[in-house]
Amino acid sequence: MLELKQISKSFGTHRAVRSVDFLLQRGEVLGFLGPNGAGKSTTMRIVAGVIEPDHGDVLIAGQSVITHRRDAQRHLGYLPEGAPLYPDMTPLEFLRYLCAARNVPRKTCQQAIDRVIADARISEVLSRRIATLSKGYRRRVGLAGAIL
Repeated sequence: MLELKQISKSFGTHRAVRSVDFLLQRGEVLGFLGPNGAGKSTTMRIVAGVIEPDHGDVLIAGQSVITHRRDAQRHLGYLPEGAPLYPDMTPLEFLRYLCAARNVPRKTCQQAIDRVIADARISEVLSRRIATLSKGYRRRVGLAGAIL
């Protein structure tokens, strides 16, 4: 499902990631841990296709993030630390926006939204503006978007 092949990335003379290599199968859970500055965020940005590695490749569902970025990204939900939320939207508006942006068919969209609302346990805040939500609920909305 997710394979990193000898990923390396430098910023100037600073080597942020050095030869990261692993395989994650469907249904497996991976904890990506390390001290500050270990390259976790850089690696995840490479996996998400936000930045390119200097060396190596990432395969998501068999698709290369380097050569077939959009196809690979279709199989990935990525939730960075500072999730990109729109504070003037409600969680429901945000999820509908994401469906439209990702060209999810309307019939499928509502079912998917209902599922992520339940999974992220955000039903009680659906009509409130994201700006008014607690940090915990904002994280849940971001998670719902990533799952969607």
